[in-house]
Amino acid sequence: MSISAFYDAVRPLFGGKLKQSQVDGLAVLLDATAKQPLFYRAYLLATAQWETAHTMQPLRETLASTDASAVARLENAWRKGQLKAVKTPYWRVDADGKSWFGRGYVQLTHKVNYQKASALTGVDLVADPSKAMVPAIAAKILVDGSVNGMFTKYRLADFLDGKTPDYVGARRVINGTNKAAEIAKLARTYEAALRKLGDAAPVIDAEPAPKPSLPIDTPAVTEPEADTGLLSAIFRLITRIFGK
Repeated sequence: MSISAFYDAVRPLFGGKLKQSQVDGLAVLLDATAKQPLFYRAYLLATAQWETAHTMQPLRETLASTDASAVARLENAWRKGQLKAVKTPYWRVDADGKSWFGRGYVQLTHKVNYQKASALTGVDLVADPSKAMVPAIAAKILVDGSVNGMFTKYRLADFLDGKTPDYVGARRVINGTNKAAEIAKLARTYEAALRKLGDAAPVIDAEPAPKPSLPIDTPAVTEPEADTGLLSAIFRLITRIFGK
């Protein structure tokens, strides 16, 4: 049971090599999920990998490098009619000078969802929404939101508390059935990797970053299940528009 065994098991999910940033992200997520049951941990890691386009780092919506760029890209896409699922342009800067576009390991959108996440995590994301980009805070939003059913009406317990985890059904915790099978496959690999990790310390000493960049298999978009921030559905649409 060791960290090395965990790495050996998950490395194929990243094309056989891990970047330093991916290792750092895994360390944060392993630490954030350390007290969760095995099936929960596996699914949360799989969700983070999928929702961040395999980077394992919190992202701004549209993959933008700055807040201003995210707002501009969203506005441009809106004016072109490319965001048909969006009812209200939530990214527009409000009277307080803040924008509520998606941020984090799971895209958190709309002020009301930042308020919910603030109450759940104890971090004031309304005062400073950019805190959703801090890895440890983004991980807490992912974990606490999934455990408590903040993103949709479902919680991890609805699918993962049995003897056999329903990793396909667990997708409803985040975004309906969108890419449920693909994420379930990731979760099964993470489950096996976590079994190899055993009681080893959750925080990983980073391995040297490989030089080649990993190809990102950007997922496609389906209609979102609910308008609770639209979360990953909108993020996927924007990724397809801007991520090439």
